[in-house]
Amino acid sequence: MELVKQNNPQKVVRATKRKKKLSTDHMMALAFLLPSFILIVIFVYGFIGWTGYVSLSNWNSLVPDFSFVGLKNYLYLFGDFRFQADLRNTLFFTILFIGLVIIFGLSLAILLDQKIKGESVFRNLFFFPMALSFVVTGVVWQWLLNPSTGVNLFLKTFAIQPKWYTDTTILAGFKWGQIEFGLPVAMIAVGIAAVWQMTGFSLAMYIAGLRGIPDETREAARMDGATELQIYWKVILPQLRPITVSVIIIMAHISLKIFDLIYSMTGPGANFVTDVPGIYMFETTFRGNYYANGAAIAIIMLLSVAIFMVPYLIRSRKGEA
Repeated sequence: MELVKQNNPQKVVRATKRKKKLSTDHMMALAFLLPSFILIVIFVYGFIGWTGYVSLSNWNSLVPDFSFVGLKNYLYLFGDFRFQADLRNTLFFTILFIGLVIIFGLSLAILLDQKIKGESVFRNLFFFPMALSFVVTGVVWQWLLNPSTGVNLFLKTFAIQPKWYTDTTILAGFKWGQIEFGLPVAMIAVGIAAVWQMTGFSLAMYIAGLRGIPDETREAARMDGATELQIYWKVILPQLRPITVSVIIIMAHISLKIFDLIYSMTGPGANFVTDVPGIYMFETTFRGNYYANGAAIAIIMLLSVAIFMVPYLIRSRKGEA
């Protein structure tokens, strides 16, 4: 090794300069990343920690009271009629929302994958709702599904007058705690609006997945005697499974913390049939000044999202490794 260094002094100098250059690059990268890292630690994880601390305190008035009460606020929430209704609504809204987004997104992607005429026009029409905010979507669908106006003016000719988001009926309900557990009819109206806006996202994901499958794979299946239905069911859909998982995770993240769509469209609704934890947290914290209870709701929402997101992130990191 010494002989190589003596015979190649220029190589040793170049290697030393390269090490210094890499070290300088690393320092520059750290210098640029450090401010963002500090801000994230303070304004994301720091505030999460502060919210968790407040949720364990007795601060339920305008006057701060940080005396420790343990899980008192959480026990109150899980015994509260409104919060139980929120959990029921969120559960059924999430199932309805994710299921319909996947079904419509995949179906439209398969249709557009047939190279039909005007494909770009149809694709843009389905993508357009994604450009709108949930507030705009909520206001528009509030008018469209208003029991006195909107689509009901057309349905009236067929003697059909649904109440949409004002309906307090619970389908297939049974007594659970203080509430009737079942699908609130009013949440179907909210689900229609949410699906209309987010189907374009799953459509884009599935279109990208379908276009990434080589034509040779389909031709090989056809040569083996498979029908078009069998090709999609046994060849194409299994290859789209990672995309389906991604759509489920992202849609679950949206549905579990949804606020703006429901707040602008229906609000809590009669008997809290369209209420969700986000609205309850907002009204509890900023209108009722029950800061500890609001913080507890926020932590519960964070944990519910983490149940979906953390396993997905761990799986993604293992896949990259």
